[in-house]
Amino acid sequence: MPKIYVAGPLFTEGQRWLLERVDAVCRAHGFETYLPHRDAGLYDRDSDSSFFFQQDLRQLQEADAVVAVLNGDDVDSGTAWEMGYFYAIKGGPIVGYVNDTRRPHPKAQLNPMVVGCLQALVEDLDALADALEQLKRSSAE
Repeated sequence: MPKIYVAGPLFTEGQRWLLERVDAVCRAHGFETYLPHRDAGLYDRDSDSSFFFQQDLRQLQEADAVVAVLNGDDVDSGTAWEMGYFYAIKGGPIVGYVNDTRRPHPKAQLNPMVVGCLQALVEDLDALADALEQLKRSSAE
């Protein structure tokens, strides 16, 4: 079963809730997932950050694709790093998810380096489901 690394900011309850919804769509379409806050726990000031770095690094190396939540004024720095690392080692596929009213035209407003590594950019969970079906078809070919 192909494995998706679900990337995105996870510092607030709302951010984690959205990541869990994205994760549920991925699982519903037959993908195994790695969701950092669920599978490695949450980082706090007393945590050893190297544990989270090594865990996420290993999971990116094992993943077949990344789905990245890109909401916010700018892409979360950790998410951007995860996307860049995955693109460097695997060349994609990466699906970006933007559902943020501050970005009426996400593709035109995201950094070109982020847009350049995306296989698809979707704006709602239904479009994410469609992109995942495309991903499954292209990986089966």
